[in-house]
Amino acid sequence: MGNEVLIMQIQPIYDDGKILLPKIELSITSNQSMGIITDLKRKQLLLNQLADRSIYYVFRAGQNEYMRLTVEELVTFLIKVTERNERIAFLMDYFALKEERKVKIKDLSSSKRMYVTLLRVFFAHQPTLVLEEPYFYLEEEDRRQFKRILDDLSKEKQILILTSNLEDAMISCDAIYRLNESGFYPLDIRDSEEDKQEVQKQDEANMTLQKISTKRNDKVILFDPPEIDYIESTDGSILVHVGGENYVCALTLTELEQRLLNFGFFRCHRSYIVNLQKVREIITWTKNSYSLRLNTGKDAVVPLSRSKLQELKALLNI
Repeated sequence: MGNEVLIMQIQPIYDDGKILLPKIELSITSNQSMGIITDLKRKQLLLNQLADRSIYYVFRAGQNEYMRLTVEELVTFLIKVTERNERIAFLMDYFALKEERKVKIKDLSSSKRMYVTLLRVFFAHQPTLVLEEPYFYLEEEDRRQFKRILDDLSKEKQILILTSNLEDAMISCDAIYRLNESGFYPLDIRDSEEDKQEVQKQDEANMTLQKISTKRNDKVILFDPPEIDYIESTDGSILVHVGGENYVCALTLTELEQRLLNFGFFRCHRSYIVNLQKVREIITWTKNSYSLRLNTGKDAVVPLSRSKLQELKALLNI
C-alpha cells in the first residue's frame, strides 16, 4: 500500500500591503514529519488557517486541561471518548507513565505535565497532526519519550511541527522549512554518504591573516574566523552566522572549509561548517541522528552527520 500524499495549502495574508504569509503548497506523505521554523505571529496565522479544516488535529502550545484528574484517569477518559480499543495497562507502559499513573496532573512536574497533555495527539482520529512547539516545555527524558510516540504515529499519519527553534524541529522532522520575511524555503538537514569523503589536509599550517568577506545591505563586512559561530548552506546561499545574525558570503562551503581549516572549524554536515570553539554539547537523538549545540545563544544548533561523529570525537579527544 503506497504512502498517502496530503497537499497542505496556505492562503497568503497581507498586512499594510506587506506579505506576512506567502501562498504555500506543501506535500506531506504518511510516514513523514515536516517542520516549519517561524516566528510567533506567523505561527499563529498558520494555526488559525489549519484549525478550521477538519482533516487536521491542531495542538496549540500551553494547553493545560483536566488538572484534577490523575494520569490514569485522563488516559482512561481519552480511551472512552475516542472509542479506542486500547487497554489502560498497555498504554501506561507504552507512554512510560507507570510510576505516575496515580498522580494528579496538577501535581506533576511542568515537563511531565506537558508531556501528558501532549498525549492526546495519540488519540486524534484526524489523518494529519499539526503541533505547535511540542518539545518546548519538555525536559530531555520526556522529549525522547514523545519523539518515540510521534515516530510511531508518523507510520500512519502526516505530522507538521510549527516551532521557532531549529533544534526542536530537528528532533522529529524529516524535512524542515523556514518561514520569515524572506519567504518560505527548505533547509538542508539531510544526512548523506557523501559526508564520508575525506577533506584534504593541508601539509603546513597556514597562519596568514584570514578575513572572511560577507555582504549585508550592500555593505561589505569582514569577520575574523574566531568571531564566526557556524556557516550554513541554504536555498542556494551561503550564510555566515555571527552572534545571532547572519551574513551572505560569496564563497562556497568547500572554499570556506579550506580557508578555515587551521582556525578550528569542522565540516560537520554537507551543508554546515561549525566553529569547534563554540561547541558546547553533542546531542544524540537516535543512533543515527545527532546535532551540536553551540554556546552562542538561542537556536544555536546545527546537524551532525553520523559519518562525521567519529572524526569529531577524534578531533576533540573524546
